[in-house]
Amino acid sequence: MKFTTLTTGLALASVASATIQLPLTPLVTAHIKTSDLSSTLKSLYNIALANGGNRAFGLPGYKASVDHILAELKKYKRTLDITTQEFPALFAQVEDIELYEVDASGAKVGDSIYVYGLTYSPSTDPEGLTGSVAWGPDGLPGCSADGYADQDVKDKIVLTSRFRCPDATTLAGRVKAAVAAGAKAVIVYNDVPTKVTAGSLSAPDPVNLRPAGFINADVGNAFKTRIQAGEDVRFYFRQIQTIETRNTWNVMAETKKGDPNAVIAFGGHLDSVQAGPGINDDGSGSALVLALAKAASFYRPNLKLRFHWWGAEENGLLGSEAYVASLSPAEKKKIRAYLNFDMVSRGYFGVFDGDGSTHGTAGAAGSGKIEEILAEYLSKKEKVTVQPAVFTGGSDYASFMSEGIPVGGLHTGTGVEQDPCYHQECDTFMNANLTVLTKNAKAAAYAMARLGMEGKKLIPEWYQGTAEVGVAIPAGYGVWRHKPQGLVHRGGWDVAVTRIAR
Repeated sequence: MKFTTLTTGLALASVASATIQLPLTPLVTAHIKTSDLSSTLKSLYNIALANGGNRAFGLPGYKASVDHILAELKKYKRTLDITTQEFPALFAQVEDIELYEVDASGAKVGDSIYVYGLTYSPSTDPEGLTGSVAWGPDGLPGCSADGYADQDVKDKIVLTSRFRCPDATTLAGRVKAAVAAGAKAVIVYNDVPTKVTAGSLSAPDPVNLRPAGFINADVGNAFKTRIQAGEDVRFYFRQIQTIETRNTWNVMAETKKGDPNAVIAFGGHLDSVQAGPGINDDGSGSALVLALAKAASFYRPNLKLRFHWWGAEENGLLGSEAYVASLSPAEKKKIRAYLNFDMVSRGYFGVFDGDGSTHGTAGAAGSGKIEEILAEYLSKKEKVTVQPAVFTGGSDYASFMSEGIPVGGLHTGTGVEQDPCYHQECDTFMNANLTVLTKNAKAAAYAMARLGMEGKKLIPEWYQGTAEVGVAIPAGYGVWRHKPQGLVHRGGWDVAVTRIAR
């Protein structure tokens, strides 16, 4: 059966002031079942539970997640071609870390302080280090050694707040400035109230970095008050971190049918952070894309449909960058559009602002049409309020967007209001809202049906130079920026990079 069965139906006004056809008999969306989505999330959650509580790149839980997706896809091998792509990426893991206050004699005072070891931080000596704590300047002055001109921080441990510096980092810039002023270690405290569970210094740099940790906002503010009142505060800090290259995998499936010179691609990342199971982020997107692949196997699209599960996204979009970098110019031109699904099971119903009419950043020509199709289905069929989502460069669509390929997709938000368990241990199966996920998956299936049949008409050949507003991402975002909690340096798929705050 072809997608042509979906092209007649009821005309409805689009969010972008055009019209699209909603099918009278939504055959493709009918394949999306809450029970199937739930089963995938449960499987990924159980994989995390059996593998140290996470499914992070470089650790056993990720390989088990890959094996699970492959096992599910192979049930449809008569209609889907299935492949994996292996690629190297820089892995980092804190093996041992401790931070606590000491008195003048070096004796421990009170309980140990919760601290996250910043990714790519140099290790201390095995015995750790002890020193007086100096307060780092607030705001912009804390981004350069010049800001420390009136402070003596030589051979001290600097305590400073997270802040976005001119180098577009929120952690690395603070640490490097303190080190340039003479600090022997740096403790950064968060500028938002959520628990610290991730943070990166972007890349190893033994010359300009020293051992660095990340603590919660309330704890940092309490020490700031004491130091500014003139109290002599001293810390003991120990951190041992492993940094090495490890291989990981992307998973891909595509329909055997459809024009191989005109491809619609869909993707979500399969890895979690090390802090938790990653069921909303992004088990939800992985489950959605798997549901699309299964649904597509029952139809014969005019365009080829391709499905991706990305590895090492949490380390800086490394999987999608590896894939795009592996494509020849001719192969890139065959991709008419890429739709991304990263965190789609709780929060608002976000559709990426493809035409830039809300946030001012547009994708290539055709991105607005993707927005229109998704938004109208959600608003008219599912009867939910749609919120335009901004292109921050913070997920795998950025790897395609930077090549000029039309992009779109769904995203339900990373703020505390949308997901208080974002990058936390509590991002479990119970954190997902299956109703939200099902509505989003049905919208994605509808978009797949429309684009799979009419994609050549709806999405122009982007490489011919057509554009709506352009693909430039505004200053402060760019393909260097990840989700709202922080920034990344996009240095290529085999370079040490990471998302999250840095």
